[in-house]
Amino acid sequence: MDEVEVVVAHSERATLRVGDVFLKVDADQARIDVEVEAMALAPVPTPKLLWREPPVLAIAAVPGRALGRLGEPSPSSPAAWAAAGAAVRKLHDAPLPPWPGRAGRDRDELAAELDGECAWLVANRVLPADLVTRNRRVAEAALRPWTPVFTHGDLQIAHVFVDGDEITGIIDWSEAGRGDGLFDLATLTLGHEEHLGDVVAGYGTGVDLDVIHAWWSLRSLLGVRWLVEHGFDPFAPGCEVDVLRSRM
Repeated sequence: MDEVEVVVAHSERATLRVGDVFLKVDADQARIDVEVEAMALAPVPTPKLLWREPPVLAIAAVPGRALGRLGEPSPSSPAAWAAAGAAVRKLHDAPLPPWPGRAGRDRDELAAELDGECAWLVANRVLPADLVTRNRRVAEAALRPWTPVFTHGDLQIAHVFVDGDEITGIIDWSEAGRGDGLFDLATLTLGHEEHLGDVVAGYGTGVDLDVIHAWWSLRSLLGVRWLVEHGFDPFAPGCEVDVLRSRM
């Protein structure tokens, strides 16, 4: 019998792997609804849906390996990163899904959340005030008008799978919806600035690098508290706090 591997687990959801099957357990069925519909609509390779029995969704493993991991050097070639950029462009050029997404939050709402997280980070001495202030200024460039596209919403490099230089699958679509396309590009390249040029080469036109840099700061500032409270380490080498320090 195959062993059960805990891929990720926290108070909101858990993902288990048994052989070539992933079992996603989520108390919020709306997220699972989004994942199922987004995988059906996305014009890029996605996992095969095997069955669904709330609160569990079973999907098949995709071939290949992750493009990389946050905090580790990527084993993938520049051509693979460019292929990831091309796949993201294909997604962003697709018809809009009928629901909003994580990358499409209202600018005022996002700014208020950012201000609250920055205040918490400083008040609780989690990060130095100058580091937070500098990144808050950088993040301002992301709070601008944008044209909504079909976004993945959580396009971490660990969610993009490759075989050689070919994209074999993009996983974890629960945050998909209408949103800012540059949020996806920033999430994909977070902590891997050296591959931003490869991704942009594959993606094509319409990339404002200042906005990408802004999203790196904004996403990291918003993520530190959540990561700490859910048992992850944003202070690990190459992760969110290092991303914030790189903006100094």
